[in-house]
Amino acid sequence: MPERTPEDRLREEYFDLLPEIQRVAENLEAEIRCNILPISRRLHRFEQVVVKSRVKECNSAVDSLRRRQKGGIFLPHRPQAYTLLDLKDLAGARVLAFPRALLTDLHEVLRHQFSRWDRDPFQGDPLEKVGYKYSGFLDKVSNRVRGEFQIVSMLVGLFWDVEHSTIYKPTPELRGVEQSLPMRDRTQEVLSSLAAFEEEFETFRNEVRKKTKKKRKA
Repeated sequence: MPERTPEDRLREEYFDLLPEIQRVAENLEAEIRCNILPISRRLHRFEQVVVKSRVKECNSAVDSLRRRQKGGIFLPHRPQAYTLLDLKDLAGARVLAFPRALLTDLHEVLRHQFSRWDRDPFQGDPLEKVGYKYSGFLDKVSNRVRGEFQIVSMLVGLFWDVEHSTIYKPTPELRGVEQSLPMRDRTQEVLSSLAAFEEEFETFRNEVRKKTKKKRKA
């Protein structure tokens, strides 16, 4: 009988952990929704806040752990040295907000509720321009599986969903697209355009507010 590989052990570990991962994701979403209710209830018609939870898929979790190893490989003679519990995002949630000005209010509420969680920067981007990311353990839910939540612009978050499935995790026929320099350039252009749209929207909104105040004073 062939010896089990590190990948075999990690896949078995994943399905042993799956019920616990699902509980963390469900409870994380519920806690976030509960704590941001004061904000959600006072939204204007054009403002939106959406909370979405997710459970990391098995192959994605194994690949993610593999990328963290030296040389991007598992050593076959050390299969027990690896565990998916080293990952911070087996269970996750994303808080999407439009317009971007809502991010500050949402962050103020959630950073106090999750004050013991670690704040993790978004790789390659200034944190203040992208959003906020935290990871940690949910008390009374799990002391093994960490959860992660992000507070990001709705426009950027929705684009990330597209980018993740087509570029970050491409299908076999699109293999190599993640290394394409032209595609990286186009991706950055999209993100820059979305940021410019939100900035222009905020500028217009502020001008409307000023005009409304002047009319009320008059």
